[in-house]
Amino acid sequence: MTSPAAAPPATQPAPPRGQVVTWGLWDWGSSAFTTIILTFVFSVYLTGSVGADLPGTISVNSWLSWSTAAAGLLIALMAPVIGQSADRAGHRLRSTGVWTAAVVVAMALMFFVRDDYHYLWLGLLLLGLASIFFELAQVSYFALLSQVSTPSNVGRVSGFGWSMGYFGGIVLLLIVYVGLIAGDGGALGLGTEGGINIRVVTLVAAVWFAVFAIPMFVSLPETPPTGARRRLGVVGSYRKLIADLRALYRRDPHTVYFLGASALYRDGLNAVFAFGGVIAVTVYGMDAGTVLIFGVVINVVSALGALAGGWLDDRVGPKAVVVGSLAGLVVVGIILLFVSGPTAFWVFGLVLGLFVGPAQASSRSYMNRLCPPGQEGQLFGLYATTGRAVSFLAPALIGLFTYLFASDRAGTVGIVLVLAVGLAAVLPVRAPVRPVNPAL
Repeated sequence: MTSPAAAPPATQPAPPRGQVVTWGLWDWGSSAFTTIILTFVFSVYLTGSVGADLPGTISVNSWLSWSTAAAGLLIALMAPVIGQSADRAGHRLRSTGVWTAAVVVAMALMFFVRDDYHYLWLGLLLLGLASIFFELAQVSYFALLSQVSTPSNVGRVSGFGWSMGYFGGIVLLLIVYVGLIAGDGGALGLGTEGGINIRVVTLVAAVWFAVFAIPMFVSLPETPPTGARRRLGVVGSYRKLIADLRALYRRDPHTVYFLGASALYRDGLNAVFAFGGVIAVTVYGMDAGTVLIFGVVINVVSALGALAGGWLDDRVGPKAVVVGSLAGLVVVGIILLFVSGPTAFWVFGLVLGLFVGPAQASSRSYMNRLCPPGQEGQLFGLYATTGRAVSFLAPALIGLFTYLFASDRAGTVGIVLVLAVGLAAVLPVRAPVRPVNPAL
């Protein structure tokens, strides 16, 4: 493998700081969906309350898994074409706005999901639709990273945005927990009849996302078109996608390699958060209240890690940050297989969080540095698609190891294995060329 040529000095003028801040505010606002709706509150409400008395032999968790899988399939099919269309017509900002608005509407409609199993199907439908809309919004939003950064600071900007997402999730989670969830309906005293307190939480989350997303659409200019504005249609879009992929592979196969490698380790990163709370309770003996506190603290640690990782990204490159973070995650994951008790999980679990933030943020900047100019939307669409294509891997391995060894602790091996395979896959991928900036 030949080494890339030395990069020229970075002379691209930096975007106004205000645009960077408003771009990061979208990440802050979007935490309303990822933290409140998808992870800690609404999905738990669906499975633990709404569907608790669901008749029949099929569990509510199975219905949730199937609806999530169906949403993932649609995202995988739609994301690259949506991104390609936004690139070609020059409406990345508008595309982000349309899908963001769709997420907000779906979140607001969740207010009508009462604590009754007859409303489970409405809840699953709205959660699936919101997931699709959110992923499609992220495709164009990630593509906007090149508009609010330069080659010499893209790592710091990406890390800033990712940390804003963590901090926004923490603040909103604390607000709704104290005001609407703790005890019998929180400090506002709404009670829990018909799930009214959780239903109001979905309205708060919808308003939160809308309010913090709006500044970006006011401050950022729209991207110029990169191709003909004629409509290609669905079939034509996929034909162009395949042709572009072939050309990309001939010109720079390492971009295609990175899409595959990052899909693997991103699945492991997602599993750390998706299954961390369950493992904390079943393996390390944490109580449910402590897990919520741990969730807040680990988000703070991950946010700080993302900021530090972004600073390193611009100095040593995103590959070094990703590889170092994955190696740290694998080592700490192995240690967790042999320690016991809540104290040990607090220590090593927070170290995991320290590595997760930089790995996520630098993966985004890595992809941005590899994207050919004008194809960011399409490539980030593929980034979403490849991630969805293997999103079953870590959960399946966790279930397999748990079953084979009749031990919840053994399920951790599945996460470590996916991270290790992802690390091995990204090692041969060429690091993107970085500009030489004497100021760094």
